[in-house]
Amino acid sequence: MYALVEIKGKQYKAEKGSLLKVDSLKSEVGTEVEFDTVLMIGGDNSKIGTPYVSGAKVKTVIEHNIKDKKVRVFKYNRRKAYRRTQGHRQQYSLIRVSDILEA
Repeated sequence: MYALVEIKGKQYKAEKGSLLKVDSLKSEVGTEVEFDTVLMIGGDNSKIGTPYVSGAKVKTVIEHNIKDKKVRVFKYNRRKAYRRTQGHRQQYSLIRVSDILEA
């Protein structure tokens, strides 16, 4: 069984025991988080929500809070002596799906 769940505006396919890399949840490691924005439950008896499946939840546990590789942003105008360098590291949370509850 799997579920399509919406987390912070993005959709993920969650299966029991799978590890998802989502945008930072700003919670400590080991915290249990429930998501009730389940769009679809697939498997033997599929359920499709309008827009969400009522009563369905996905239980997860935060395993790590990580940063992605650095992205360098370099702007310049030729012959104008204009150069700007910026860096950015996106923060993510790795969450483990512990259970999928149907309605």
